[in-house]
Amino acid sequence: MEGESNGGMLYHEVQEAKLCAVHCVNTVLQGPFFSEFDLAALASDLDTKERQMMQEGTVSAAASGDFLSAESHNVSLGGDFSIQVLQKALEVWDLQVIASDSPVAEHAQIDPDLENAFICHLHDHWFCIRKVNGEWYNFDSLYAAPQHLSKFYLAAYLDSLKNSGWSIFLVRGNFPKEFPIASSEASNGYGQWLSPEDAERIIKSCNNTQSPQRINSTQQDSNPYQEILLEMEDQDMKAAIAASLMEPSQSMSRVETGSPQKDDEDTKDDNKDSEDKKPQ
Repeated sequence: MEGESNGGMLYHEVQEAKLCAVHCVNTVLQGPFFSEFDLAALASDLDTKERQMMQEGTVSAAASGDFLSAESHNVSLGGDFSIQVLQKALEVWDLQVIASDSPVAEHAQIDPDLENAFICHLHDHWFCIRKVNGEWYNFDSLYAAPQHLSKFYLAAYLDSLKNSGWSIFLVRGNFPKEFPIASSEASNGYGQWLSPEDAERIIKSCNNTQSPQRINSTQQDSNPYQEILLEMEDQDMKAAIAASLMEPSQSMSRVETGSPQKDDEDTKDDNKDSEDKKPQ
């Protein structure tokens, strides 16, 4: 039986600026394998190849004009990378990225526990859900630590993400077995190695905050991805509160207990007016 990868440790990267794509790729690989400069180089290479293909193709000038512009189609000015860049980065390690609605991903839709990693994307935010040493974890970089997911909750969570508009991708192939933790490259400023126990302890220590597992915005630069996701969570909470306030039984109770009292008050007011109007 194979030993635990990375000595049983979990590799997690906390959100830095707008580098969620970098964090996502590295947590899939479970080590600081890529920097933002590596992904930027891949994006530039993809842009060059796309422009060459458009120039050599037979498409009309109007159709190809957008691709021939100086603007990159694989990395935004804000630092967000395209799925093609993430695919290229993971291909370096013999990993394949597959859309969850692809026919070849049918088994994953039935039993996601058969897979090893998922990439999730919405509103320019990327994060990874990864199986490490037989256990599932949510490695969202907006979380202070990896969040453990049970096998049952994994399927429910993925379904919830899909229903909320997230794009889900499977990652298949030969995942790296080890990263030399002792290497000087193991520290990139936002990466950290945690034991499962340490990760659980960090998650629990954050339970008193509004968003238990997400890192405080004051601990990092202003982050549009975090603001979007926190807003989504707030909206869900508000919707749940509104729904609870509109329970039929509660509404009926308010009608039954409130209306007669109001009618009595109205009757008393009418009687008082009548008495006031009696001739003296």
